[in-house]
Amino acid sequence: MLAYRHAFHAGNHADVLKHTVLLQLLQHLQQKEKGLRLVDTHAGTGLYALDGPEAQKKGEFHQGIGRLWDAAAAPPAVADYLQQVRALNPDGRLRQYPGSPWLAQAALRPQDQLCLFELHPAEQQALQALLGGRRGIELRTQDGFAGLKALLPPPTRRALVLIDPSYEGQGDYGHVLQTVGEGLRRFAQGVFMVWYPIVRKPGAAAMLQGLKALAPRGWLHAWLSVQPTDTQGFGLAGSGVLVINPPHTLYARLQEALPWLQQQLAQYDRATHGLEQQAV
Repeated sequence: MLAYRHAFHAGNHADVLKHTVLLQLLQHLQQKEKGLRLVDTHAGTGLYALDGPEAQKKGEFHQGIGRLWDAAAAPPAVADYLQQVRALNPDGRLRQYPGSPWLAQAALRPQDQLCLFELHPAEQQALQALLGGRRGIELRTQDGFAGLKALLPPPTRRALVLIDPSYEGQGDYGHVLQTVGEGLRRFAQGVFMVWYPIVRKPGAAAMLQGLKALAPRGWLHAWLSVQPTDTQGFGLAGSGVLVINPPHTLYARLQEALPWLQQQLAQYDRATHGLEQQAV
């Protein structure tokens, strides 16, 4: 959906979970010297001004990264995430928030590759201004669902794929399932991370079950719900990630991080979290 602009939501509780998990995956996969291909199918602009009009309109970051900004004793996985956000704000004032492309490029080694898909013209222009021309980074004005298959398998046989569409249209749930299925047929050893929102929309449960069924080598599912939906069934209650072929270190890291995040980010007394995995 080309109407979606992540700048209005940057740094919210969903970003906290997504980027905490993403950094843990990168950290583990880069323990090996062999090159890694990282693909982001819905990249956005890469960097967001939290003092800008878009982020200030709803102020969602206040209930996300804003609640963690002064935390002194975060679990290791969250501490790694906070370190990256604080590096962007060295004066101690929370004014900029890194999207997934920024976090990925900051971790990029000379032997790694980063491919970013973004269709929205304004988002693509901003992404080009931020990261265009940098070594090891390729920007594509193309549908990430359709474009992913051309990048798998990578020559190094090592890849991390982040799939996080807006889900504004009901079709995204089916597109995610189809794209991951095709990706696994091309490269069964790849690590696929799918982010999804916890909202009152049909499709999410079927997508999750389908993703689990596609993962004979194992999966991990983590979610965090921190606020109620409104009376009309709208609003982002929380979010989750499902990782296919997760590293063995991820479960323990999230087992420690999720209860702490729930406590810090809860906006009502029925906040909850969950963590499950199927290991092979």
